[in-house]
Amino acid sequence: MINMVTDTIWRRRLTAGFLTWLIPFLAAVPFYGRDGTLVIDLMLFKSMMIVVASITAAALMVWFFSMVSTSYAREAAITGLVWLAMNWALDLIVLVGILGMAPRDYVIQVGLRYLMIPAMVIATGIVADRVKDGKTP
Repeated sequence: MINMVTDTIWRRRLTAGFLTWLIPFLAAVPFYGRDGTLVIDLMLFKSMMIVVASITAAALMVWFFSMVSTSYAREAAITGLVWLAMNWALDLIVLVGILGMAPRDYVIQVGLRYLMIPAMVIATGIVADRVKDGKTP
């Protein structure tokens, strides 16, 4: 029974991690022309991507944590770090590897922003543990 629950949690964790990357990536595609240049203002694009990524992560946290019944902070720490690693890996494959973005530019323009993922997920887990224990968040 425990292995089945653990397997399901990991499947959901990995699926959600992939979706935290895929949904914002797909949302970005229409804003690039055929020549690969941005067709809207850069700052507007970055703001939109932060909003899309935040809403996506929030929805996926709700979906993921509906499977978790104990140790919320622990599961959140694992999940936040897994999602961070997955987003970095997928970006390195696509943005740096395929699209040719310079690694330094990637870190400065995109990569550091992903640190909000573990911050949001871990904070959610801590609050859930506190509420479960009857403490004020």
